Amino acid sequence: MIANGWIQAAGVVLLIGFFIMGVLTYYTYNDEPPIPETVKDSSGHVLFTRADVMAGQGIFLTNGLMEYGSVFGHGAYLGPDFTAEYLHLAALASIDFYGGAKSDASRARTIEDFKTNRYDPASGTLIYTDSQVHAFELMCAHYGAFFGEPTTKFGLRPSAITDPGDIRKLVSFFSWTAWAAAAQRPGHSYSYTNNWPAEDLVSNGPTADSIVWSVLSLAALLGGTGLLLAAFGRWNLVGWHGREQQKMTFRAPDEVLLTPAQNACAWFFFVMAALFCVQTLLGGATEHYRADLQAFFGFDLGRWLPFNIVRTWHLQLSIFWVATSYLAAGIFLAPMITGREPRYQKLLAYGLLGALVLVVVGSMAGEFAGIQHLTTSTWLGDQGFEYLDLGRLWQILLIVGLFFWAAIVYRGLKGRLRSEHMSNLPWVFFFSALSIPAFYAVGLLANPGQHFTTTDFWRFWVVHLWVEDFLELFTTVLVAYVFVLLGVVHERVALRMIYLDVILYSAGGIVGTMHHVYFSGEPAMHMALGAFFSAAEVIPLTFLTLEAWGFLQLGAIQQSNSDTRFPHYWAVMFLAAVGFWNFLGAGVFGFLINLPIVSYYEIGTALTANHAHASMMGVYGMLSVGLALFCLRYIIPQRYWSDRAAKISFWSLNLGLAWMVFATLFPLGIIQLYHAIEVSYYDARTLKFIGSRGNAILEWMRMPGDVVFIVGGTLPLLYLCFLGIRHMRPGHAEEEDSETLFMEVATQSDRR
Repeated sequence: MIANGWIQAAGVVLLIGFFIMGVLTYYTYNDEPPIPETVKDSSGHVLFTRADVMAGQGIFLTNGLMEYGSVFGHGAYLGPDFTAEYLHLAALASIDFYGGAKSDASRARTIEDFKTNRYDPASGTLIYTDSQVHAFELMCAHYGAFFGEPTTKFGLRPSAITDPGDIRKLVSFFSWTAWAAAAQRPGHSYSYTNNWPAEDLVSNGPTADSIVWSVLSLAALLGGTGLLLAAFGRWNLVGWHGREQQKMTFRAPDEVLLTPAQNACAWFFFVMAALFCVQTLLGGATEHYRADLQAFFGFDLGRWLPFNIVRTWHLQLSIFWVATSYLAAGIFLAPMITGREPRYQKLLAYGLLGALVLVVVGSMAGEFAGIQHLTTSTWLGDQGFEYLDLGRLWQILLIVGLFFWAAIVYRGLKGRLRSEHMSNLPWVFFFSALSIPAFYAVGLLANPGQHFTTTDFWRFWVVHLWVEDFLELFTTVLVAYVFVLLGVVHERVALRMIYLDVILYSAGGIVGTMHHVYFSGEPAMHMALGAFFSAAEVIPLTFLTLEAWGFLQLGAIQQSNSDTRFPHYWAVMFLAAVGFWNFLGAGVFGFLINLPIVSYYEIGTALTANHAHASMMGVYGMLSVGLALFCLRYIIPQRYWSDRAAKISFWSLNLGLAWMVFATLFPLGIIQLYHAIEVSYYDARTLKFIGSRGNAILEWMRMPGDVVFIVGGTLPLLYLCFLGIRHMRPGHAEEEDSETLFMEVATQSDRR
């Protein structure tokens, strides 16, 4: 159904992208900052060892500290960045050791101590100067008091870490990250982290790479946009036009026969809505910590649910509820594509749902137990990596469940696949579904017991590559197939759109993954390629947004030509919202923080959260709700369906999200970025700055938007999903052929 050129172009883009990623993987393993076997003072006394650093990393992760603060800029945004904090306070201690801040000589000696790389690769030994040893001992006392605080004043559980041995190992890990951030990389004039963080006390400033590649990224964006404008102007690449003259007759939803497995999807959507509600409540609690650290409307929430537990659950549930909607949509659409359903598909669907609930409940319980020190197992408890917090066992079970879902989808499509070419829409639908478990499984390479730089590299294959490329692909395929089934576009046109999506997104999205790892110990090559290719990610967002409006206008024309009422108005409105937030959240806000010179001062601030909320909820959240409304419209009989609930949910979710972004996250991020440049990155990440009066006012201003989002957005959706399980229509026999097309299409000649 599509020319070979489209298939070949998509294949070439994917091959080139993953070849480059293979090269970058090689350099990640070979150029990561070394972890010394021993760190000694000038007299040869061992200060700490590699085993201490790795044990400290384990303590950092299993205590959920990556969901409180950050290391190398990666993690949560309430607590400090421990790399930047250690470096700043240790430099101050060194200056005092040499004679105080008034002495130029003490400042110069401190810079020399921290910038000089005294690591010997042959022996695996790193020598700390006397001032660095002095600073290390002071930092042990500092973090002993911080993590041993018997109250919840810092947002952590009381007396979070009190064992002196654990504190020393944790500080060894922080000290190693600070050493990598300051010591010059051999053969270069900058540190292992490309001179991040900005710290005048040790003469850390932006590198030439961060400035040059920021400029070239802007040039790539403008040049790529111009080229694509020319291509779209010269050729009708997508080709929506041609069906405006066709008359549509939409079938009433009650007339569409459903299979047992399709009815089972009602329970998926109810679970989805319940998880969504809980996730938004946890998000509100997370935000409240930033507005008022210790008192949750008079209740000391930190004693029961400290910030790092709340944020861990908030992030994990964002993945779980979106995934639940995607699983249900895949199962629901399969019989619509083939016209029949194999035996026992319903039982398999319910088995998958039960397994999903088990993983959700088990992983959340494990994360709670891990952070509260009820277990130290990373298999059952908490792995501690942001977005991959769930225990190793639950992670594996989730991957197995996703592959099981792909098998269910294949089983449902099998009859149709036999008669289709492997480049056609049914196969593309299956391959895009299969890519979801395949690339989520890459997260298993992020091992808590291995080098932090390497594990973070693999973690972002999930955070970025899985989400922004392969979930984006499955999103495009789902939406395209829905409109093919509705008769809005021809299957050939939908295929062209999908292959264009693969080419444009993958061209920037695969290698663009590296924009996350500019400063986590990777060589400058990762910054250069990550910056250049991530700029290209904005180009398809711009043009696909333009195409989306043309797409929706075509839908409006077809609806006006129809003799029957279009039953999916609010589902399509959510799809329109996906296009808007994709451009704004992923495109504009994403590009804002992806330039290396901006990211150098911005990473780990509210602008990152601004991009995350606008893109994750705006794109995948809105799509998940839209898919739910599309499917529920057939599951719920007409007499029980509520357009009013769908309307309230749509406007509340979109207005609430816009309020979060523009009333709090964006202005707060700009203020924090300005402070990081004017004062210091270290100071911009302190609780003192975050809890300052002006910032607190901005945090409180988010409350109306959160209330609208939670009450007006999630509760009507939960109500509609409840109607789905309360009033679901009966299903027909699995093996029985049935007419499941949603509409009839008549051409002009038919009407004559």
